[in-house]
Amino acid sequence: MSAPVGDIRVPADTLRRAHIGVFATFALIGVVNGILVARLPGLAGKLGLDAGKVGVLILTWGIAATVTMQCVRWLVAALGNRALLRVGAPAVTVAVGLFGLSPSYPLLLAAAACFGMTSGVAETMMNAQGSLVERLSGRPLMNGLHAGWSTGAVTGGLLAALLAALHVSYTASVVAVAVCALPVALAVGRTYLDEPAEEETSEGRRGLPASVYVIGAISFLGLLLEGLVADWSGLLLHGDLHASEALAALAYPAFELATLTGRLFGDRLRVRVGGRPLLAAAGGATAVGVLVVVTAGTAPGAIAGFALTGLAVCVVVPLTMSLAGTVAPGRSDAAIAQVSAMGYSGLLVGPVVIGFVAEASTLRTGIGLMTVAALLIAAGSRAVPAHDDHRRTPEG
Repeated sequence: MSAPVGDIRVPADTLRRAHIGVFATFALIGVVNGILVARLPGLAGKLGLDAGKVGVLILTWGIAATVTMQCVRWLVAALGNRALLRVGAPAVTVAVGLFGLSPSYPLLLAAAACFGMTSGVAETMMNAQGSLVERLSGRPLMNGLHAGWSTGAVTGGLLAALLAALHVSYTASVVAVAVCALPVALAVGRTYLDEPAEEETSEGRRGLPASVYVIGAISFLGLLLEGLVADWSGLLLHGDLHASEALAALAYPAFELATLTGRLFGDRLRVRVGGRPLLAAAGGATAVGVLVVVTAGTAPGAIAGFALTGLAVCVVVPLTMSLAGTVAPGRSDAAIAQVSAMGYSGLLVGPVVIGFVAEASTLRTGIGLMTVAALLIAAGSRAVPAHDDHRRTPEG
């Protein structure tokens, strides 16, 4: 059995191996991100960093990733996503190791920039490779791939907690994970597929259609909402609802668990209802989740709202990456790179916007404004292509 993209057919065993390989890549990148973020307090303690310096560090890798994603749009036209991902994924593990080995703040900032650039390449190209496998398979796979990232991030976070509990130093923890991850990244690179020649010849040589930018705007809103929980959930529960630090810390794991659950079923839902209706429903349900959060009078109620938000918003970014791979025939990689760059900037802008609003009024007001972002996702879904090939089961 083989699967077509136009006139291109790939043996089923090759396609299955590529699917496993790109899932493993999503999971691996999730693991290294999870341990890096979870052990930031250890890094701050090692170098004596205050909150401001940690903020600059995070901003550095975020800006580096966003700029790199934008540049990848043109680079992929010449090299293809397979070659870039084979370099980018291993390079991420090396950059994580540099974090652990940096002996001073200036060198740490340089490591953060390296991590941002390599992540920008790897995360964009693993979505591009995933889109290629998805199109060749003739069925939706992107939510399942992003579930791999979520699984990896949770695993990395739990591993970081275990190592910290065992009093393993920050440097030893991060470097050990990097050393173990590097050979895995090199090995899975052998499973990636080459793009069809027809995609390589014209990609990036002319402007992308307007629908790519609409999809990118929806991705921006989706990641802005995801960042809301990571950055502000604990502060809302502890500061406004007077929850203990331990109880407040449960909001983010509840969100991530709901996100993982939703992504495990997201592809099946897309087959049943189609991409555009699913995107509209996700936007509306996310707005409800945010409203539950801001109107909750107790910490458990707010945590339930964050979980509902995760369950709804989790399909938005995978859907945008999948749609980006289909709306610009012959330029799928460039479209995904553009959508990735626009989406990732939501993680940078969101905390700033909510922070300014919270400073001027209240944190509840700032978070409440995110209902507008969710409703814009629902409204924006009407502007994306209605045609969804994934609702049809391909003939063998």
